[in-house]
Amino acid sequence: MIQVKEVTKCYGKFKALQDIDWSIAPGEFWGVIGPNGSGKSTLLSLLSGVEAPDRGEISLAGRSLSSYGRKDLSRKLAVLQQDGLPPIAYTVREVIEMGRFAYQDWRGREKQGGAEELLQRIMKRMELEELAHRPLSNLSGGQRQRAALAKVMAQQPEIVLLDEPTTYLDIRYQMQFMDLIAGWQREEGLTVVSVMHDLNLASLYCDRLLVLNGGRIAGQGAPGDILVPETLESVFHVKSYRIPHPDSGAPQLLLRKAENIMPR
Repeated sequence: MIQVKEVTKCYGKFKALQDIDWSIAPGEFWGVIGPNGSGKSTLLSLLSGVEAPDRGEISLAGRSLSSYGRKDLSRKLAVLQQDGLPPIAYTVREVIEMGRFAYQDWRGREKQGGAEELLQRIMKRMELEELAHRPLSNLSGGQRQRAALAKVMAQQPEIVLLDEPTTYLDIRYQMQFMDLIAGWQREEGLTVVSVMHDLNLASLYCDRLLVLNGGRIAGQGAPGDILVPETLESVFHVKSYRIPHPDSGAPQLLLRKAENIMPR
């Protein structure tokens, strides 16, 4: 589905990413993890086509990513940014309709029917029906994030890129949002790549993890192989214990209090 071959990205003399080789198969749910400044958001920007690598190549479905036109790429791939949607004056319904851009002609009309049924189904699933005519500026952060996800769903993509989608959500809405993503992914066979800071949440929802550190790949594989105390110490410089989740057996990490910090 996606091939990243020997990709390097620089900003001036700073190498944000160096020699990245990575393959993403159809239907996989990848979590991209690593400390701040490790290149996670830069990698997502390259995968989305917003930026181009300085060296190497990224291909999508056997074609160079750079060969896709805007609408063609939008039918294949959708991006949900960290802040979802700003609190703008558009209504929830209007924002979700924007997701149909790739299927509309220059007059904003779709050649094939079914769009209205799709939008209604998405709003129902996202529990946004009663909020359809409310401006985004009147919504909570969790409601805006659901509206942002609904817009992405309206694109009907094959691949979804998420940039720290739960950053501004409390723990309840984090779980709710990830459940929505995971359910949609299973039903549609989506390929999902999500930048994540919460390693335990990544372990619960992701099939595979990519670890970045200093712009290079520090590891990739199943959560059970990646989320080990040795990785946390070498990449994040923290000590931890690992235990299995009581429901799923997925690895969960407990941080150990640093011993060299002086009490106040």
